[in-house]
Amino acid sequence: MKISGRVHKFGADIDTDAIIPARYLNTFDPQELAKHCMEDADADFPKKVKKGDIIVADKNFGCGSSREHAPIAIKGAGVSCVIAKSFARIFYRNCINIGLPILECPQAVDAIGEGDEVEVDFETGKIKNLSTDEEYRAVPFPGFMQDIMDKGGLINYVKSKV
Repeated sequence: MKISGRVHKFGADIDTDAIIPARYLNTFDPQELAKHCMEDADADFPKKVKKGDIIVADKNFGCGSSREHAPIAIKGAGVSCVIAKSFARIFYRNCINIGLPILECPQAVDAIGEGDEVEVDFETGKIKNLSTDEEYRAVPFPGFMQDIMDKGGLINYVKSKV
């Protein structure tokens, strides 16, 4: 599967409270959560994010609480992928569970800038910055994990198997 989109860049240690502030945790509705996604890190993000856009962030993205609301808000906002130097482990797993594609690639994070157009091939792990024509390699997910992502998350994956 390949996707492409415009980059929104964030720094290190973006925690789940910055991704979706606790004051909005009274719902699991992805569209409601999307209205406030990343607003504590960038107040204008909910207004400027478009379907298919990509978040690129430094290390430890998704640290903090274990709430699933954070990746649900990102996916609900239309973000097609998050690329970071590293992810908090529980956030990483929650992304897989809800089918939000993520990749770890420090070289891409260092080189990609705000507003760049990026293409990601999840089968090969290739990340191409279409704005600069540079390429980077992330380790792709193993086949079974990619199947979970392709089906939109763990629940849909399990339903497809029964």
